[in-house]
Amino acid sequence: MLTGSFFEPNEGAGSAPLRAFNAYGLSKGLTATAAQFYADREGFTFEKFVIPHPFGPYEEPRFTAYLMKTWLAGETARVQTPRYIRDNIHVSLLAKAYAAFVGASPAAGTVRRLNPSGYPESQGAFVQRLRDEVAVRLGRPCRLEFGVQTAFPEPPVRINTDLLDVDRLGWSEAQAWSEFVAYHAS
Repeated sequence: MLTGSFFEPNEGAGSAPLRAFNAYGLSKGLTATAAQFYADREGFTFEKFVIPHPFGPYEEPRFTAYLMKTWLAGETARVQTPRYIRDNIHVSLLAKAYAAFVGASPAAGTVRRLNPSGYPESQGAFVQRLRDEVAVRLGRPCRLEFGVQTAFPEPPVRINTDLLDVDRLGWSEAQAWSEFVAYHAS
């Protein structure tokens, strides 16, 4: 069982060619290639769970943490790269998908993978979605402005491809948004 990243070469869907997104993606891709080689050689099942952009409680203080910090301070958040198409996923949904994937019993000698998708959309659309969910829970405006994105040093599109059955996983989107806001507002 190996976790991967949609930053790896040939993972998910997106702008061709699907080469490594960065050095991290390259290292994850090389690790996966070696693991799959040895699993095949030894007759083991090769399983891979590919992670997109997780967000939620206890996340590393990155993009959505910046947005929350800015909005809680009553300031206007700025999105510099609204045109990139990425796949952001609630960490609670990602965890449930991972537990279900690991808990399944694959046939020996097979290859099994899951590329769970959350919100495959432009970063601008995702931030508007996030802003709407946060504003209603905080009861305050969450101001937002977008930069004009003209440069694309990263692939314009990189998303995962497997839609999840949230009912089967017992996951609530509304609860996940409430937990996200409560975590950052406390």
